[in-house]
Amino acid sequence: MMMAAARKTTNWFAIGVTAAALVVVLIVGGVVWFANSQATSPGTLPQASAIDTETGAISVGTGEKTVDTYIDFMCPVCNSFEQAYGPTLQQLVDDSTITLKIHPIAILDRLSQGTQYSTRAANAAYCVAVDNAANIPAFVKALYAQQPKENTAGLDDATLASIATSAGASDAVSSCITSGTYTKFVTAMTQKTPLQPNATSVATPTIAVNGTVLQNQTDLSGDPQKDIVARLNG
Repeated sequence: MMMAAARKTTNWFAIGVTAAALVVVLIVGGVVWFANSQATSPGTLPQASAIDTETGAISVGTGEKTVDTYIDFMCPVCNSFEQAYGPTLQQLVDDSTITLKIHPIAILDRLSQGTQYSTRAANAAYCVAVDNAANIPAFVKALYAQQPKENTAGLDDATLASIATSAGASDAVSSCITSGTYTKFVTAMTQKTPLQPNATSVATPTIAVNGTVLQNQTDLSGDPQKDIVARLNG
């Protein structure tokens, strides 16, 4: 039964990655180009020991090896990646094999009816990380559990704040979220998202294992042992 479940997850995830790639190329590419053309200031920096303000990475764990995940909280395939790979990544963090570097980015703002949901959710993640980065894994899981559909308004700031406090953050995150403290930082870090091999525009999720960026259609099969663990040990 476990093998059958694994095959079902793999097939579904692969289909999702292909569909998302088409959306990114046809719809998101213009947004990314526009953002890159602006060269905006990073604004207020999220100062915390777990945050790299040069790359935007929120570090979870202390392992020598690294896995970077570039995610947009409006992206349904990012959610499917979390379901398929999240438990393995958490185990690798727990046994000190890796440092998981989470990059909250925003390339799907245009799919939230003008509310800039992707940017607001990424800003909320930085608010949580500054408050206490230990709560980031729970916050990420909770955001995916309540992920809005594309082309909807997304969750409002009050809901994001409620999710944050439910994940363990202090009440102080509420004002950080509603004021969009790290909005400019999110935009600046989104511009630093690496391109996948042979790609011409940014896609989510984008995954890097020990600094090597993977190509979704060929490198993400839905099997974390093959796609992540084997590369870490290779």
